[in-house]
Amino acid sequence: MQDLINEFISQKRFAIVGATDDPQKYGNEIFKNLRSRGYEVYPVNPRLKELEGVKCYPTLSDIPVRVDVVDIVVPPTVAEEVVKEAKRLGLERIWLQPGAESEAIVSFCQENGMKVVYNVCVMMN
Repeated sequence: MQDLINEFISQKRFAIVGATDDPQKYGNEIFKNLRSRGYEVYPVNPRLKELEGVKCYPTLSDIPVRVDVVDIVVPPTVAEEVVKEAKRLGLERIWLQPGAESEAIVSFCQENGMKVVYNVCVMMN
């Protein structure tokens, strides 16, 4: 999995699905961490207009550019729909943060030719 992680972190544009303005939540920490490391970060949260001056998008489909990695920080029930949307958009790199993964989601990604990282936090790499 380390080769896959290396491929993911060498990319430029990350969508953070579950980005939040709550500083106690991982969706906020991951957003800040990736921005501080120089990535283009596109927060996805239908309840927010912006996050720290960065426009938020209600869904992956609303992001005006093609992202390289979809980093998912939502519960598995929501993550399942996000992964299906990513597939429809032709996005192939999915990073499931701890707590976002399920066997069904990982299987869906693998069966549909999507690259998936799970059980590893993006901030640890």
